[in-house]
Amino acid sequence: MRMWRDTLALIALTLAVLGYCYRETFMAMAEIWWRSETYTHGLLVPFISGWLVWRSRHRITRLMPQAWLWPLVLLGISVFAWLLGEITAVNALTQFSIVAIVVVSCMTLLGKTISKELAFPFVFLFFAVPIGDFLMPRLMEWTADFTVIAVRLSGIPVYREGQNFVIPSGNWSVVEACSGIRYLIASLTIGTLYAYLTYTSLKRRMIFIGVSILVPIFANWLRAYMIVMLGHLSGNKLAVGVDHLIYGWIFFGVVIAIMFAIGMRWSEPESHDDPVSVPDAMPSSGHETRPIFLSTFIIILMLVAGPIAKDRIQGGINSLPPSLETPQAAGAWQSTSRLVDLQPHFDNPSVEKHETFKSGNQQVGFYIAYYRNQDFDRKLVTSTNAIVTTTNPAWQLAASGTQTLEGNARITRVKTFELVHKSGAIDDRYVAWQWYWVNGRFTSSEIEAKWLTAWSMLSGLGDDSAAVIIYAPKAVAAQALTAFSHDMTEVIHASLARTQSR
Repeated sequence: MRMWRDTLALIALTLAVLGYCYRETFMAMAEIWWRSETYTHGLLVPFISGWLVWRSRHRITRLMPQAWLWPLVLLGISVFAWLLGEITAVNALTQFSIVAIVVVSCMTLLGKTISKELAFPFVFLFFAVPIGDFLMPRLMEWTADFTVIAVRLSGIPVYREGQNFVIPSGNWSVVEACSGIRYLIASLTIGTLYAYLTYTSLKRRMIFIGVSILVPIFANWLRAYMIVMLGHLSGNKLAVGVDHLIYGWIFFGVVIAIMFAIGMRWSEPESHDDPVSVPDAMPSSGHETRPIFLSTFIIILMLVAGPIAKDRIQGGINSLPPSLETPQAAGAWQSTSRLVDLQPHFDNPSVEKHETFKSGNQQVGFYIAYYRNQDFDRKLVTSTNAIVTTTNPAWQLAASGTQTLEGNARITRVKTFELVHKSGAIDDRYVAWQWYWVNGRFTSSEIEAKWLTAWSMLSGLGDDSAAVIIYAPKAVAAQALTAFSHDMTEVIHASLARTQSR
């Protein structure tokens, strides 16, 4: 039919424009698929979605494509979300938005009826988005909780501190590879596809998807417990080093195979009811085809608008390298020699300062990581920026949380960390406070810091921002950090404001 030929040609044109205008986002997604074992499945998702569409070809070709204008609203929202992700360097937002743009553009040109038929292939495309790292801290905490409880119930004494614990046979740590995020994402992706192909009722599909989320979480807990017990009972000859990851994948594969075998018992035959079709002989007049050409023109205009707006916003910000001065001493605080060898891990800051201040017998370490012209390789808020990483040989994170500050006009809440200096004396501990500065505002929230950065960029004020960390020995931290933040907050703010204006 002529209508189908025109529609497919316009979809191809739209996707070609989309691929060119947003090529950097697509290339960034592909790079993550290629280098990250967690998201390698993204390489297959577009092909699987394409196969699902091809599988439905006999049903959808009996329908007449018809332009559907309502998705244009979603397209505008998706393009704006992509723009926010670009100017704030949020990978997940840009990549989720680009998939949404692909889906909504196709929905607009195919029409409501055909879009309903292709709902699952469209939704499945979102599994190509490499997102999920934000779950790792919570998954690591749950894994550590379960492992410690299970080991204690097995009659083995355990001393736990943060994600690290000690048993009589050795030390163990729950690191990123132990979080189970790979198992969870793989199970959810495969489980969702399996549920769609195996069941026809929405209820059974949703139940199986829910099971595919819960099973890998519980399986990872059991895996961690089994690895610790194998290491303990074998004198640390088994399940240590790289081989414990291999054991984990074997165990996960067996568990998932059992889950699918059980799920097959409730499989439902596929319904072969034909949808209401439009006769093939229906003529396509110029009046009938005009809306789809108009829709394509509007889509292309909206697609082009996103990168143009990004270039205009980023072209107006300060491109000069920042010159960050050391905050002047205030009150009784004076600059002194370095307190300890703590070095927070912040990737590629534009400039950073690390000083120590002293007041009487109190010493406070002070660190600033300042960012300007942020991009996906250099940004303030990211999961890789941390006061202490899990691989740090000299420092260990014992606890973290938040604390409300009283009597401070600018800083009302800070993130708190208790750190163990493994290279120092026995039980050498420090307490650190962290907050962010974005365009004159202080916040302890990563989400708020991103929104403040987006607003600053949209307002033409640039993306200058900084992470501020202060720390002191645990014995005097409560008094020293409170006094320092009270006396030095305005000085720190003034120093950062001067840096932004230069």
